[in-house]
Amino acid sequence: MRTSPPHEPAPASSWRRVIHLFPGQGDFSVGSLTLAARVPGTGAAVREVFERIDEVAVERGLRPLGPWLLGKQPPRGRELAQAATGSSQLALYGASVAVHQALSTTYGAPAAVVGVSFGEIAALTAAGVLTVRDGARVAHDLAVVLASCPGGLTLLRCAEQSARRLLERAGAPDAVVAVVNDDRSAVIAGPVPALARVEKVADDAGVTTVRLRLPFSSHHPALAGQSDVFASSVRTYSLAEARVPVYSAVAGRHYRPDDDLPRRLADCLVRPAVVPTVLRQAAMHRPDVFFEAGTGDALASSARTVLSTNPAVPVHAPLAEPDFPW
Repeated sequence: MRTSPPHEPAPASSWRRVIHLFPGQGDFSVGSLTLAARVPGTGAAVREVFERIDEVAVERGLRPLGPWLLGKQPPRGRELAQAATGSSQLALYGASVAVHQALSTTYGAPAAVVGVSFGEIAALTAAGVLTVRDGARVAHDLAVVLASCPGGLTLLRCAEQSARRLLERAGAPDAVVAVVNDDRSAVIAGPVPALARVEKVADDAGVTTVRLRLPFSSHHPALAGQSDVFASSVRTYSLAEARVPVYSAVAGRHYRPDDDLPRRLADCLVRPAVVPTVLRQAAMHRPDVFFEAGTGDALASSARTVLSTNPAVPVHAPLAEPDFPW
């Protein structure tokens, strides 16, 4: 479903008020990042961001990611996923921050940012709450915690209420709706056997399912212990006041100055992320355009669906659009 009107959309030169959308895990492309490093509009930002991230990678005992991801023989997605814990998360975090910085150079700083699950770390960095290096440390801390979160995640091509009915029909009380992307897509989390039962029932009902290639669960109330561990790690970093509103799909609103940010950020492990709610709230800033700050376009696609009643506002996923005007 399109968000742009049937007539010719406004030219890029009119994009003065922008909002950046930061996706969660599951829609990351090494190839898109590699290509971005070779494009004049994004290459400098990608290299500069990964130089800072690699300081943290080395500090945490990981191989430097910049030379690996941006070199002549970058890893395939599977190879990156099988690398040391935290490698793929640092790569996604770095890509999001780099796209944000490149977009800010071209179109100005965003009026607001929206973070979905893991994407909240990059969103808070973009808003100045975290430095790029501390954001990388938080991303690695979360990766370590996620490694102790049993279970998995499955995408269902159906509405939230349909997903809940499938959970009931499958007899899977230990599986939950973890993420609501839009009115056509939701993600469930839980033990792998429970996910398999739901997938079978969904298949029988004609609902498409995709087991996400993420070896952990998230957004599940059973992860309270891991959530506490992560909150404690975030408290060790200095957090500045946000320069722009930061909308959290888990909190269902933008963060306030009196929020306990370490606790709110750790809520991503135990509470669901509802994307439509914060997209509609962010749209009240009356932006000229939404940009997905990532390597894919899944979040942009959800934004087009959710904001289809406001068709004057275009939504772009720059790294997924070969002709994007940098």
